[in-house]
Amino acid sequence: MRAWLLQSLGVLEKLSLVDVPDPQPAAGEVIVRVLYAGLNPADRYLAEGQYPARPSLPHTLGRDGIGMIESLGPGVAEFKVGEKVSIVRSEIGVTRPGTFAERVAVPIESLVRPPAAWSDEESAGATLVYLTAYQAITQWVDLPHNSVTLITGASGGVGVASIHLAKSLGHTVIGLSRSPEKSKKLYDLGADATFDPNETQWRSRLKEFLAGRRVDLAIDNIGGPLFNELLDTLGEHGRISCVGRLAGPVPQLNTASLFFRRIQIRGVAVGAYTALESQQHWNEIVKRLERTGARPIVDSVFEFPKLLEAFERLRSGPMGKVLLNCQS
Repeated sequence: MRAWLLQSLGVLEKLSLVDVPDPQPAAGEVIVRVLYAGLNPADRYLAEGQYPARPSLPHTLGRDGIGMIESLGPGVAEFKVGEKVSIVRSEIGVTRPGTFAERVAVPIESLVRPPAAWSDEESAGATLVYLTAYQAITQWVDLPHNSVTLITGASGGVGVASIHLAKSLGHTVIGLSRSPEKSKKLYDLGADATFDPNETQWRSRLKEFLAGRRVDLAIDNIGGPLFNELLDTLGEHGRISCVGRLAGPVPQLNTASLFFRRIQIRGVAVGAYTALESQQHWNEIVKRLERTGARPIVDSVFEFPKLLEAFERLRSGPMGKVLLNCQS
């Protein structure tokens, strides 16, 4: 079969498309013929050596996807050959070979059946970003139901998922995007307001919109200098869930800015979920999306030999998920 192999850590350009032996299922595993795989910033971080995991090399990236079960390992009775499945957060693509391949071996506890109403493309890149957004919101057990939630990088995969889930919880949702075109789409997704963080007056305009309220939760996918501006928008006991760092480290963070409003900062790590927790949270996510009618957004689909081009699209700032067609 064909697979994209990362030969060494450092840069994505060290990925190569090669022929490798088909995987064989161990006990409790199935072989999935991958139809579509979703790209995530964490794939780039791992390839560049900026991720805690150190997989055996060469390594195949790709953390989520959808496909058809081709064969069953010993002891598998919950699934059958020919059944369509999606992959939830696991060691697939982290310490185990991932979904940027025509086939992948997956433990059954890391499989779910995709929602019947969703297309293959919608399901392919949904699990990781929605679980990430779910943790970013629900890790704050004391978060008010009528919270104001601010989302940076709101047009990306986790950003879109955060809008959908925050709206399902009754939050007022604010999206940050540098693109006027994407900002219009964020309104269609349910955002109550959007602002361009490149505009020097965006925080003043936000305060006017909130009419005396402050932000309760910021979901930060960006990091960098914008992080310090987020602190200014938060109210008493304001919270920041740190998801990504696409803009790099936060410069000159003044910890005094946390004191008087007792601001709290927490990281988001979906890998902290057990397999059972991932299954349970995913079922809750699907129920919420079904109630609101929201569905995953796909930005673009790239043919299998064009993985590096797909990563470039991911870097440039997509509207929703970037996918790889693993059978093209």
